[in-house]
Amino acid sequence: MSGEGEVPFTHEQERTIAALEADLAQQLARKPHRLAHSLSVGHEAERLARVYGVDPYLARIAGILHDWEKAVPDSELVDVARDLGIDLEGDDLAQVAPLLHGYVAARTLPARYPWLPREVLRAIERHTIGAADMSPLDMVLFIADGIEPTRGSVPALDAQRALVGEVALDELWWRTFRDTIVYVVETGRHLYPGTIEIYNEVAARRA
Repeated sequence: MSGEGEVPFTHEQERTIAALEADLAQQLARKPHRLAHSLSVGHEAERLARVYGVDPYLARIAGILHDWEKAVPDSELVDVARDLGIDLEGDDLAQVAPLLHGYVAARTLPARYPWLPREVLRAIERHTIGAADMSPLDMVLFIADGIEPTRGSVPALDAQRALVGEVALDELWWRTFRDTIVYVVETGRHLYPGTIEIYNEVAARRA
């Protein structure tokens, strides 16, 4: 782990961040809570990136854009996902509608922002379900989405927040990923079968 650096963004990066935040404000104008969450994720992802030696600019823009497609109702998002050929093996898309926005955004955002790096799009795609081969940027966005301040204070999130900078990034992601599964099970929600496969593969690797 590296110390939390304060290397400033360039003027061009600052302008891009401001433009993306303005675009997001329009995109999520009817969902102020989602807008507040997305902006907060951007800041939290930047903070985590600086702690763990990940590119803070890429983390910031990934955080800003991660919920871009949350402007679309889940019922419509399922149709969009099908049109885009998105296939989550082992499950009907309608059953995992709340998980689709990242996958859809990773495919629709390049039309508007063709300059977005592939690693940013991949992090956006993976921020809901995760993957067995998460990159540092993937992990930063996944964690930031869960622990950003507007999520409030609950024991599991507070415990995760306390680990920032105290454990390695992959260890923090693993804790966050496991806690997410526990939350889904405890609340009686549908658990995507692919999540179990990811869990088993990572657990086996860590054993």
